[in-house]
Amino acid sequence: MTEITFASFGFAGSILGALKAAGFEKPTPIQEGALPAGLAGKDVLGIAQTGTGKTAAFALPILQAMAANKLHSRRFATRALILAPTRELAVQIEQEFKKFGAGLGLNTVLVVGGVGRMGQVNRMSRGADIVVGTPGRICDLMSTRNLLIDQCQFFVLDEADRMLDLGFMPDIRKVVAALPTRRQSALFSATMPAEISGLAEGLLRDPVRVAIQAISSTPSRIEQTVHFVDAGAKRALLSSLLHDPSFTRAIVFTRTKRGADRVALQLNAEKISAAAMHGNLGQNARQRALEAFKSGDVRVLVATDLAARGIDVTGVSHVVNYELPNEPESYVHRIGRTARNGAEGIAVAFCDATELPFLNAIEKLTGVKMEVASGTRPAHAQPARKPQRHPDLVVRKPKPRRPQYGEQRKTRAA
Repeated sequence: MTEITFASFGFAGSILGALKAAGFEKPTPIQEGALPAGLAGKDVLGIAQTGTGKTAAFALPILQAMAANKLHSRRFATRALILAPTRELAVQIEQEFKKFGAGLGLNTVLVVGGVGRMGQVNRMSRGADIVVGTPGRICDLMSTRNLLIDQCQFFVLDEADRMLDLGFMPDIRKVVAALPTRRQSALFSATMPAEISGLAEGLLRDPVRVAIQAISSTPSRIEQTVHFVDAGAKRALLSSLLHDPSFTRAIVFTRTKRGADRVALQLNAEKISAAAMHGNLGQNARQRALEAFKSGDVRVLVATDLAARGIDVTGVSHVVNYELPNEPESYVHRIGRTARNGAEGIAVAFCDATELPFLNAIEKLTGVKMEVASGTRPAHAQPARKPQRHPDLVVRKPKPRRPQYGEQRKTRAA
């Protein structure tokens, strides 16, 4: 049987050179299934979880088509539009397009919130070959005609189920309504709920369906361990684990933005280099934190689920679930930040008494029973305590007044 390589698809020499320089030799399963359809001009419906190589699966056919048909977009217009649910994922996709299309001389514009819009408007004024962005800012620029998509030839909706979770469906429908009828489209999603299935039917024309790996499955090369620990003891346990030199590069997931800030502050106070990344930070601050983590200047990235699908960093040795997510699918996306591209990784979960239902839901979804860390035992839910009132707020009934001597005599006389 002939081995399939990227050269087998007939890509332009500059694209093959960029793939080789990036260390891409053989296509992943999602790429092997989606590339022939994309190169043939067909719509694609891809079902695959994060970390399977989806970006190249839709980017390479677009770049190949643009290499074969060089055109220049008019002012504020674009030939290709790619929508992503988070700024981090949009940045990652834009970087992939630039990397694979380095020798094609294409103009790629990033359109996301969290930064000033005027710089994006100025870049769009020259016209763009490829626009990568998030739904909110895309619709913002469309409303002022600083982004025109009426002649868009390629449209990609990535991480569609995450778009649904974040409430972006109204914005996506606005974008789809403004697209031309004649176009090539692709939709990628880790799961296929009913609303996403309905969206795909209206968006895609006779699509080629490529399904690789269900969201319920976790990479087999990830070692999963759970520590049963009281909520108040999690910080000490985290610090103890991170002092282990085997934690060369770790991502710690918290449930809240404030929690991410607190954990990062505590780690830095203990001389463990850490940076927080969450939705309350501006795009520049988030990108600085991610770049510091990639470069190794920061050893620990403390993030919320907002970033779970937008962090693509090689060499992440550990993922720590400081707080378990209340949606079991989020756990799969979190631990997918390690063991990427066939590498091995370790996922550690902290579970207090209140999080036992979350742990049970995760194990039911994945079908994997996590190994209990030595020296710990399952926590048991504590009986609910009666709420304690502040002493100053306690309402005390006044003691009955004792009648005076004269009043007693009158009462007896009466």
